[in-house]
Amino acid sequence: MTDTAPPTGPLGDRVAAGDWDALTGELDLHGSALTWPLLTPAECAEIAGLYDEDDRFRTTVDMARHRFGSGQYRYFTHDLPDAVRKLREAFYPRLLPVARAWAGKLGRPAPWPDTLREWLAMCHDAGQDRSAQILLRYGPGDWNALHRDVFGDMVFPLQVVIGLDAPGTDFTGGEFLMTEQRPRAQTRGSSTTLPQGHGLVFTTRDRPVPSKRGWSNGPMRHGVSTVRSGHRRTLGLVFHDAA
Repeated sequence: MTDTAPPTGPLGDRVAAGDWDALTGELDLHGSALTWPLLTPAECAEIAGLYDEDDRFRTTVDMARHRFGSGQYRYFTHDLPDAVRKLREAFYPRLLPVARAWAGKLGRPAPWPDTLREWLAMCHDAGQDRSAQILLRYGPGDWNALHRDVFGDMVFPLQVVIGLDAPGTDFTGGEFLMTEQRPRAQTRGSSTTLPQGHGLVFTTRDRPVPSKRGWSNGPMRHGVSTVRSGHRRTLGLVFHDAA
């Protein structure tokens, strides 16, 4: 999952080109999995540079003000930049089989149709009609509290974050954190360094874990450790809209 060859070709082809069997296996085992390179450094810089274009965003959130951590993020309007739209559309059908398989293991409904367009229409009909695509910006001392990106009853169980800066060069610290609440055991944590241009697919709120009775629900949360130096910017792709 850590191939460093520069990505080429249409964004949809880049998403499709990786080892999805291996990625699915990682998701099943850990609730998260790194992708292969999706964006070039120049493309990362272009997306990160959108942050200062106010008309692209519906709202800006100061994390310290809301006690979410420290740093800032902005939600795009529905008029998404081409790269963001294409990446989201390319990931949805690839993640859909995982979503349906997890729902089956947990005995839950699997309401997600074959296309993202149909699913978003269902979200909007249910009152979740605000874009949840997000650009995040952290500086020295910033961090993100453990949380889940659940914006209503209509939830897609997987999401993607893409690193737009290079760890160890543009910033230090700022690892992606996940915790898993295990049945009758202590909470387990993990951290992932997100390479520039790579994605991390991870569970939105929980995942199925093996148990003596078959499968149990493993609640999970995610966040970001303290950035020690430099700047860390990421693109978040969420496959349901917000209420």
